[in-house]
Amino acid sequence: MRLTDFWSRFEQAFGPVYAASVARDQVLPQLGGRTVVEALEAGEPALTVWRAVCAAYPDRVPTKLR
Repeated sequence: MRLTDFWSRFEQAFGPVYAASVARDQVLPQLGGRTVVEALEAGEPALTVWRAVCAAYPDRVPTKLR
């Protein structure tokens, strides 16, 4: 998954303003206690991070974006 695809899906799921907040502020256990931004900056593959987001927010991410 390319980063552009990741961010597009992320914004579709959360909305552009809320997505930025979630990516910066929410620590996910699935990412080793890091935020989305921290995990991506540390070199985690975008697909791995996206799967963690889907697992953490199953009601927020529509099936078509998974």
